Amino acid sequence: MTNKSNSVIYTGVTSSLLKRAYEHKEHLVEGFTDRYNVEKLVYYEVCDEMQGAIAREKQIKGWRRSKKIALVEQLNPQWKDLYTELV
Repeated sequence: MTNKSNSVIYTGVTSSLLKRAYEHKEHLVEGFTDRYNVEKLVYYEVCDEMQGAIAREKQIKGWRRSKKIALVEQLNPQWKDLYTELV
């Protein structure tokens, strides 16, 4: 997820993407995403098991910003909000 200016990249894991993205959009979760107005879902992956999702999250979090940007732009070059595709 990111903010309106795409200046912040937030990586997380959840068992309910639609619910979690909504919580970030509505600022229902205090912390980093609320503080930096992280409201736009620009990339996501679906995993069969939570262990795999957590491992992937840790992998991505360890990457440089440039590699995260490349990952987003590979599937979403315009950085459009993908939340609307979920609802």
